[in-house]
This record gives sequence, C-alpha cells and structure tokens, in this order.
Amino acid sequence: MLIESRAATDPEVAALVTAQQRELREADGGLDGQVTQTHDDIRYLAVVVNGRAVACGGVQALDEESGEIKRMYVRPAYRGRGIARQLLAALEELAYQQGHSSVRLETGTYLPAAVGLYTSCGYEPIPAYGEYVGNPYSVCFAKRLPVLA
Repeated sequence: MLIESRAATDPEVAALVTAQQRELREADGGLDGQVTQTHDDIRYLAVVVNGRAVACGGVQALDEESGEIKRMYVRPAYRGRGIARQLLAALEELAYQQGHSSVRLETGTYLPAAVGLYTSCGYEPIPAYGEYVGNPYSVCFAKRLPVLA
C-alpha cells in the first residue's frame, strides 16, 4: 500500500469522489441531493494498492490555522483493512505540513462507521460550521494537531 499526493484533476481521484458522492446519496436516501466534484484548492492523497487508487481524501484550507478534511472515501472491497485510519493520519500530517494547527470535518449522521472512525482517532464533536449549518444530517468534528516541542 502506498499513499501519494494526487492532483484534483487526476482521473482516479475524480472516479473515487464520484463513487463517494453516489454512495452518500444512496446512504442518505436522497436527502442531500447535491453532487460535489473535486476542487482545485483541495490537496488530495490517494491510497494505491497494486497500482490502483482504492481510497482518497483531501485537505482544504479554511483559514491559516484550520484545515478541513474532505472527500474521505475507501472503495467497499477495501474496507475493514485499516486503510481509512492510515489515510486519515496522512491527511492530518498533510494539514500539519500546510501550517494548520487543527483540522475539522463533516460527516453524516447516517454514516456510523465514519463517526466511529473519527471519534476513535481523537476527533471531538463541534457545532456545525460553514455550509453545514442548518443541515440536520451533518455532524462536525475537530482535532488539534500535535505541536513540535
């Protein structure tokens, strides 16, 4: 397994984001209805297994201190192997390298596995922020990143 940086325009990243959005629409019963695409200002990481990208996630700057973890997704056939946990750690490292002292993220109340992952990795619930304010299906989390002594 390899975790590498990929451009927002990378075809494998775009395919993973499309699969993520499709799965989210199915999981929330069509409650959201939005289709989100990749963004040029998100720095993506891809998890590559046997030459194929099987997972992705990104970091987008919210401000100088905070980054947002975006588009975390692992193909269903690769779940349960610890890939999401390793990808999340790599995304936190990327956010740290970008100068962020904390990261935030949003997930859905209808995604208990995601909520479990984030809480088990030290994320604390926070009030909804930005575009998630007022969405009854959004649950938001934050984590302070370690500071070098």
